[in-house]
Amino acid sequence: MKFKRIFKWCYDKSKLYRGLYDAAGLKPEDIKTWDDVRKVPLLEKEHYREAQYKEPWPYGDSLCVPPKDVTIYHQTSGTTGQPVFQPDTWQDWEWWTECWSYILWAQGFRNTDRVFIPFGYNVFVAYWAGHYAAEKIGCEVVSGAMLNTEERILKMKELKATAFMATPTYVLGMADSCKKLDIDPKELGIKRILCAGEPGASVPSTKKRMEQAWGCDVYDHIGATEIGGWGFECSSKPGGIHVNEAMFLVELLDLETGETIEEPGKLGKVVITSFDRQAQPCVRFDSKDVAMWGEKCECGRTFRVLKGGIQGRIDHITKVKGVLFSPVSVEEVVRSMSQLGNEFELIVSREKDIDKITLRYELATGYEGQEKEVETQLARVLRLKTNLNYVYESCPYESLPRYQVKAKRFKDLRNEH
Repeated sequence: MKFKRIFKWCYDKSKLYRGLYDAAGLKPEDIKTWDDVRKVPLLEKEHYREAQYKEPWPYGDSLCVPPKDVTIYHQTSGTTGQPVFQPDTWQDWEWWTECWSYILWAQGFRNTDRVFIPFGYNVFVAYWAGHYAAEKIGCEVVSGAMLNTEERILKMKELKATAFMATPTYVLGMADSCKKLDIDPKELGIKRILCAGEPGASVPSTKKRMEQAWGCDVYDHIGATEIGGWGFECSSKPGGIHVNEAMFLVELLDLETGETIEEPGKLGKVVITSFDRQAQPCVRFDSKDVAMWGEKCECGRTFRVLKGGIQGRIDHITKVKGVLFSPVSVEEVVRSMSQLGNEFELIVSREKDIDKITLRYELATGYEGQEKEVETQLARVLRLKTNLNYVYESCPYESLPRYQVKAKRFKDLRNEH
């Protein structure tokens, strides 16, 4: 049993994990059934933070191999706090690459593709594994690391790239930049785009915008620095994300009771175990993502599907005026309206003990002066979809921030008061 194997590895090799499991009264020989798996304590990102920044520097008690065996370093983006360091052995990195090979193959990437990666390679894992996996399945890979957006577009055109990888935000941003160069993105010959980093490629209206802009298929993928590339959309587009159950155990836990969810259509917290990562394992990691099981995919894979992909994050799903609110539901509405540009911001604040949500938006070019009509439509649709009212703020086109990696569109300012 793969879970029992990685549990024993962690217990024997990691001070961090042994401490968690001893506190819970669990030893490797206690893991015999699925019910025993559910007794294993959840791992939080904070556990890594507390274990690291000590000897062996900088991984501390989370490291399960001798430091000399670590060959690859990455770290989290730090969007939720102090970055977590992620060590990998060469074997771990080969595993990462294999995970991504599943993803690329399922989305139609083949050795006939010339894959452009418009990503500034740095300490974040981002598309590093995508690069290596594309090479592994025989693609020709072109790095656009040090180029700016316009230079990347021109290089894609010059080399006749057939595919690229980027966040949904940057996919839309590149399409806007094409217009400034008097280039139609659809004429560049891109056949497929792989997205990651944000839920946008699983949001129907955002996916539609990207596919219409580029004239090709857009696919989603889910992964994390601490976990690996654990989910992917296949070419059958089942309206969700396959879980790579050959390499990961993915559980959904009830948001209130913590009980395991097996039935489709019920939101739960995503908890993940990576079966084969050894330098810094990931066992029952609380990803803070929220998802629901869907129906079987027609592609023939037996891997289960998460309907609609990731529905949001626990730290972004919050109560506003007593109503459970997720920014993803607003993205679906904004991106469905042709009068609106690609960028927006959501700000939750509190005035005189009353919650207020401000939606800052940009009108698309050609719709100048239509703020009143747009806000009337937004108010009607958002009220139906979220059961909440909003304050609207029109911003000049291109005045809101543009992002190349993870966008930061949601701000909850209530805790600052």
